[in-house]
Amino acid sequence: MKDMPTSRFPAASLALAMTIAGTVGAFVTEAGLHPVTIVFWRCVFGAMFLGAWCLLRGYLPDRTLSPSRLALAALAGACMVLSWTAFFAGFAMTSIATTTIVYHVQPFFVVIIGVVFLKERISLDQMLWMLGAFLGVVLASGLVVSHAQASTAWALGIALTLVAALLYAVATILAKGLGRQRAEVTVLCQTIVGIVMLAPFADIGQHVPVHAWGWLASIGVLHTGIAYVLMNSAFPRLTTPVIGIITFIYPVVAIIIDWAIYRHPLGQAQAAGMALIAVATLGVRLGWRFPLRRVSAA
Repeated sequence: MKDMPTSRFPAASLALAMTIAGTVGAFVTEAGLHPVTIVFWRCVFGAMFLGAWCLLRGYLPDRTLSPSRLALAALAGACMVLSWTAFFAGFAMTSIATTTIVYHVQPFFVVIIGVVFLKERISLDQMLWMLGAFLGVVLASGLVVSHAQASTAWALGIALTLVAALLYAVATILAKGLGRQRAEVTVLCQTIVGIVMLAPFADIGQHVPVHAWGWLASIGVLHTGIAYVLMNSAFPRLTTPVIGIITFIYPVVAIIIDWAIYRHPLGQAQAAGMALIAVATLGVRLGWRFPLRRVSAA
């Protein structure tokens, strides 16, 4: 079957996916339900969309799904579902912009996990970029410079967001073990795991307002289905620098929405924190080296 038209313009495809992803905080806020319930319905609607997509594209049945790979996909799915839940909980406790910015330290958790558990090597430059990124988290969190925001709930929201980023990093590393399995099939497995995992806790029998169904369906179809399909069609066709730059459309959109709709302006310190995280992330992904090292080496 032919590639989807958007795959001919991978940069535009990824930019659209990041724009969609950046709106998820508003959709979660407008749904007005408990994070566990929202993630459960995200998985339901996401599984329906991705199941239909994979069948229409001929990705199912997937013969690469051996029992061991299925177990690995399920474990990655459990981490991803818990990550979504913690991430959504962070929105209500802090703000959409703050939660989204802090969540973008995921790549550094991947590096840390690789060093601690996979015995991967880390360079001095990477360590310095990581220190810069976590300084950015301190500034972006608002806990240090904005005492008006530094409540217990706000601090808990930041902690939950960091847990969400860590779980996302674990899911990313586990997904690498799935080899060349199609990402759409992997996400489908994750959503199915989420349905089974969260069904006992999602309070399915509660009354859901009519308006909330539109937001829930959109989170499942738009943010879990269409956005993932767009991303996965774009990644193989783009270089790492381009991916690294386009990815930051996500937090920028979230910041604009938080300011325009919910009247949560980004403070100077938070803006500086976001800039630090952005530069540090690009530094790690692109292998930038600190000039002081070259001078000292000479």
